[in-house]
Amino acid sequence: MDEFDREQFEELVNAGIEAIPKKFLDLLDNVAVTIDQEPTTIQLAKFKLQHNSTLLGLYEGVPQNRRGANYTAVLPDKITIFRGPILRIAQDPEAIKQMVKDTVWHEIAHHFGMDEHEVRFAERKRRSKNQLIV
Repeated sequence: MDEFDREQFEELVNAGIEAIPKKFLDLLDNVAVTIDQEPTTIQLAKFKLQHNSTLLGLYEGVPQNRRGANYTAVLPDKITIFRGPILRIAQDPEAIKQMVKDTVWHEIAHHFGMDEHEVRFAERKRRSKNQLIV
């Protein structure tokens, strides 16, 4: 599925960021969100992922809960959303939008210091809460 060009995909990422509750957006600190087509072999190797692994997003940096008093004058953390894998996996435009939103949320959770297990648990909790609202 390649319905979303780079500009449209960027709009989806921005919408995903805007969907984060304000109380969390206000706490984002020294982080840049970027879009790449695919993860690099270096990114895959750095996180010990297989070349054929599907990586939708990636957080690289120092999570907020691990920053000490000496955390000054450092380059921004980087959240990368990977367009190619999302477009290959999603079945339709609505699925793409939801996957982008979920991926942005997931990587921002890592920025705040949640590990993979904690992020997955929070995602399940958030999804069940949203299903109750609908």
